[in-house]
Amino acid sequence: MQFSNPFDNPQGQFYILQNAQQQFSLWPQHCALPEGWAVIGEPQPQQACNDWLAAHWTTLTPAHFAR
Repeated sequence: MQFSNPFDNPQGQFYILQNAQQQFSLWPQHCALPEGWAVIGEPQPQQACNDWLAAHWTTLTPAHFAR
């Protein structure tokens, strides 16, 4: 099955990114990385990334509001 949006491909490899506000994002491995985001680890399958996020991302509140 072809996916026109690389973010929707469950067979894709994704980076977990983090920004200065301690927020996370999944990012397709083959796409250019956005400015202001740092790679947390090696590319992984989408489900592995989602599992990591479920275990480690405990709040959606940006860091500047959490202080």
